[in-house]
Amino acid sequence: MTTSQTSQLIKDPKPGAARREGHPGIALAVIAACQLMVVLDSTIVNIALPHIQGALKFSTTDLTWVISAYTLTFGGLLLLGGRAGDILGRRRVFMTGIMLFTLASLLGGLAQEPWQLLAARALQGVGGAIASPTALALITTTFPEGPERNRAFAVFAAVSAGGGAIGLLAGGMLTEWLDWRWVLFVNVPIGVLITVLAPMYINESERHPGRFDVAGALTSTAGMASLVYGFIRAAEEGWRDSLTIGSFATALVLLLGFAFIETRAKEPITPLKMFGDRNRSGTYVIMLSLAAAMFGMFFFIVLFVQNVLGYSPIQAGLAFLPVTAAIGIGAGLSQRFLPVLGPKPFMVVGSALVALGLGWLTFMSPDSTYVGGVLGPMLLFAFGMGLNFVTLTLTAVSGVAQHEAGAASGLLNVTQQVGGSLGLSILTTVFGSASRDEAEKQLPKFLANGSPEQKAEFAKTHQLPAPWGHDVLAQGISTAFVPAVAMAVLALATAALVIRVRKSDLEALSGTAGAAAG
Repeated sequence: MTTSQTSQLIKDPKPGAARREGHPGIALAVIAACQLMVVLDSTIVNIALPHIQGALKFSTTDLTWVISAYTLTFGGLLLLGGRAGDILGRRRVFMTGIMLFTLASLLGGLAQEPWQLLAARALQGVGGAIASPTALALITTTFPEGPERNRAFAVFAAVSAGGGAIGLLAGGMLTEWLDWRWVLFVNVPIGVLITVLAPMYINESERHPGRFDVAGALTSTAGMASLVYGFIRAAEEGWRDSLTIGSFATALVLLLGFAFIETRAKEPITPLKMFGDRNRSGTYVIMLSLAAAMFGMFFFIVLFVQNVLGYSPIQAGLAFLPVTAAIGIGAGLSQRFLPVLGPKPFMVVGSALVALGLGWLTFMSPDSTYVGGVLGPMLLFAFGMGLNFVTLTLTAVSGVAQHEAGAASGLLNVTQQVGGSLGLSILTTVFGSASRDEAEKQLPKFLANGSPEQKAEFAKTHQLPAPWGHDVLAQGISTAFVPAVAMAVLALATAALVIRVRKSDLEALSGTAGAAAG
């Protein structure tokens, strides 16, 4: 190559090339930081929920929207985000998602009204749905196949697994030492740094022709949002309320429309053929059911340990760390023995443990202690979930062509997010009904024994103070765990009666997992 040709290459670099190539460690750090931010956000806000409720005057039922507004848009648009990266370029879409997520975090931290926070949380979900799938896909375009890419996937998986625990501790520290708003503000400097470093160290991917199934993504997301709203509205206003009925009717129309669109779309956002396999369909049902119970469990236990047991935000974060450890132990055991025993035993035993843990939580009362009434059932629940996570992921992609493994695993992630939102709304409906009934029983006791100051405060807030309020909250929470048990039993029945994996499928499990990750 002549000197003039070399000079020309320096002047005209490859389009989309990183400005500072040859730094794979920094590129991986940028990608992992994105995943950490998105995963962390699913737990960091949970610890701050009681403080958000007090600051913005959320009712307990409406407070669930702080979680659902994020998970619905994230889960509903996740597959569309992955498609956008393939068509428009993964780095470009990755940066767009990060900037949107960062802006939404800033707006959420500045929120002065409940609707402002919920709108910001929904926008965060959109940004996360755009950034998260492209972050994983960027590993395949940044690192060559082999040990280097495997190490990058290992780092990505470790961040995904540890992000939840980091979020619990960070949420507790930020809420207690600064303010609940910092659980959102903390994303801003991280997002700005990622946006600056991405074009410097990450190459743009090759674009692939394709179409966007926007109609499918919007109808499915709007349909699920209407369904969730219907349940939450029913918790406050009852099943005969006109808006409750209208929400369910709207959800039915939108979800039927979604099914109609997907059967006729040339490139559907949700490949319905993925449901044609018995094992894969069963896997999606199990994940949907377990996620529905899991999101509700975290939401209500956070309220219980802070509002009834009186834990500080940091203490609440530490209280959940054993859950993370139990999930990790269960996941490690299933990964080690899966090739020997196959996935079905882990699904059956794991789902049974989840059901037992949730059943234990139905006995929760204001007198329950952390060790006897909270930690024990949470450990059972978490170990059961750990047995299922790796197993469900591998079973979802077993038997599919390599180019479809991403869609199969992506759909599993969607069922987790959507199932969590739907399950939380159902548990909230039961909670609302049970807590109203208990409040009616406790009100005469409060009026007879409450102090004048407490009665004056009740006239303003319409919230019963302790100890009467503790009885109301505990009764509502323990009753809400009854449908959670039913969800876990559905997962157990599906694992026992539907899942049938052949020996040939087991031999391909490990190899297909890598394809799913890519």
